[in-house]
Amino acid sequence: MLLVPSAAAQSSGSGVLVTDARFEPVCTPTDPAVAELSGLAVADGRTYGIGDSGTDDAVVVLDGECAVTGTVPVPVDPYDIEDMGVGPDGRLWLSDTGDNQRVRSTVALISLDPGSGDGQLHRLTYPDGAHDAETLLIQRDGVPLIVTKEVLVANGIYRPAGGTALDGLAAPGPSPLERVGEVRLGPTTTPGGPVPVGGSTLVTGGAVSADGTVAALRTYTDVYLFSAPDGDLVRALTTTTPVRVALPNQPQGEAIAFTPDGDLLAGSESAGGALPPLQILRGAADLARDDSWSGGSVSLSASVDESAADEASGGTAAGDGAPRWSTPALVGGALVAGLATFGLVRRRSRSQRH
Repeated sequence: MLLVPSAAAQSSGSGVLVTDARFEPVCTPTDPAVAELSGLAVADGRTYGIGDSGTDDAVVVLDGECAVTGTVPVPVDPYDIEDMGVGPDGRLWLSDTGDNQRVRSTVALISLDPGSGDGQLHRLTYPDGAHDAETLLIQRDGVPLIVTKEVLVANGIYRPAGGTALDGLAAPGPSPLERVGEVRLGPTTTPGGPVPVGGSTLVTGGAVSADGTVAALRTYTDVYLFSAPDGDLVRALTTTTPVRVALPNQPQGEAIAFTPDGDLLAGSESAGGALPPLQILRGAADLARDDSWSGGSVSLSASVDESAADEASGGTAAGDGAPRWSTPALVGGALVAGLATFGLVRRRSRSQRH
């Protein structure tokens, strides 16, 4: 079992901004099934996506042109799926952890075999009341981490009590969670997202590299890459300074996923407008592992030139054809007001399910 820091451990700051790293467009979805894209995962040569509340009854399969080529029904009636990860055995794990109004007595992880469609519900309970969460990270030892989406306070990191791995979770449960750390991201000046002031501080999605040594957290505006050579993602999130890459201006970006070769895909909801393209950051995992960017446990945020984020957020053109991902086949009153407005229009409320 990997050791984790105490509950007081935390990371803070805006990371080390890499201004010459760029996301670039891959392809643009056209299917309404991905209009509220909130989770991405790459497993067994296929790219999977899922929307959130109201569009989360099925996982879709995307090809290299962003076309939907198949669907896999979610085996239980979800409340609000917000992220998706891949377990050590290749199964998909759906993070049914959305709770905008913070009223749920339980949240859940849903296992799904994308081949057979079989799956199970695994209810979870927080130790300290309800939280909204849009991020699931699965360590290489199979222990899942949920990172909450908090306003004005640090984002909590939770795992099943005692470090229980996915294959040990009760079905349907519930199993208790424990808080093992916290992480603060931003604020930055990168534009993007539906929240004009505070969107750069809200954790909206996460992903883990295929070998389990790099974790990515995203906000509406930026991606943060954490190196974890020993596979201990909690230690990486709470004690190291991440590399930060500005995202292109997305209307409501919540989805990210690593490809097997370490590139990073990023997707966004349409937020009522045109569907935005999927974006890719080539060599993202290697970027995180590059010691020349690493600040260890020393915060480098004070030395970051935030003004460079505007330039970095524009991305680059796709060139003479859409590139393919490498798979086989504030704060204060303005922030509170912006978040309050966002909460009112985010999505319709749903009764507790499953």
